Amino acid sequence: MKICYFGDYDAGYSRNRVIIKGLKENDVTIFECGSKMLGFKKLCELYKKHKRIKNKYDIMIIGYSDSRFIIFLAKILTRKKIIWDAFYSLYDSWVYDRKLVSKYSPKAWLYWLYDWFNCVLADKILLDTDEHINYFVKTFKINRNKFIKILVGTDDNIFYPREQKKDNKFIVHFHGNYIPLQGAEYIIGAAQLIKDKDILFRMVGSKGQKYKEILSLAKKMNLSNIEFLNSVPYHILPELMAKVDVCLGVFGDTDKTKRVIPNKVYEAIAMEKPVITANTPAAQELFVDKKNILFCETANSENLAKKIKEIKNNKILKNNIAKNGYDVFKNKCRPKILIKDLLKQLSDEFK
Repeated sequence: MKICYFGDYDAGYSRNRVIIKGLKENDVTIFECGSKMLGFKKLCELYKKHKRIKNKYDIMIIGYSDSRFIIFLAKILTRKKIIWDAFYSLYDSWVYDRKLVSKYSPKAWLYWLYDWFNCVLADKILLDTDEHINYFVKTFKINRNKFIKILVGTDDNIFYPREQKKDNKFIVHFHGNYIPLQGAEYIIGAAQLIKDKDILFRMVGSKGQKYKEILSLAKKMNLSNIEFLNSVPYHILPELMAKVDVCLGVFGDTDKTKRVIPNKVYEAIAMEKPVITANTPAAQELFVDKKNILFCETANSENLAKKIKEIKNNKILKNNIAKNGYDVFKNKCRPKILIKDLLKQLSDEFK
């Protein structure tokens, strides 16, 4: 099979990195047809690049990006099957999760139309969980048969088990953008409740609409058991994670929290680190509590603090969760495995 990977996608972003890597590992010939330009120049560059390869591929995959115009151009350029990696709903993210746009505003309707229009034009749509598929089917009235579930995974050449450097502190690690679904305020609340002097909370990241609010909250509580680090380059992140004892997922009380398994969870299990995250329908699609993950209640600092103490004081539980989580990654979440399944489904659909 020969595939054109098309659009204004960021090839370095985890979702695109995993799909491209998985395609290569499954011996697929890839024609990358991307553009970093803006506006009309972007469209012109994509048109010119595609013209050179238009007769060389079998299927087009539109790589994940926040843009919702690329699929319209793709429909003009090719009559071949188009797979759109939606990854998430722009409408849901901006209107309901981040709450940056009023649900009654014209802009909210515009975001809904963007998502709906792309769903209608695509021959197949990629999403990462059944919960996400359920949301798209219900919200945009799209036939369920259009969707293919492909877990997020992560790049196993970057995230893999490493020898842990011993530290006197039990380090609880979080990384990500400070947006509502993360529920960083509940991590701060847990840090306030935990009095153990040998537990350190490490928060990595310096972006997101709630970043200043979270910093202010921690300062107001005068916490001495938490440190904030700026965002680090992608390849540096595993070096930080190798030194920690447990990694945190998401804890927010938004509907989107219930539909996602975030990048950070895959990155942690790929490094054989135990993970604590909110008990959500999406997380239950892949994980089992106290077997390969430790679930806690959503938006509950007290319960999160309890779970951190539990995993700290029970080394057998901690080690088993880490080992079994890594087994989940090896058997279900490596790029080669994820894309092998995708290719089989595409072959069955379009043979």
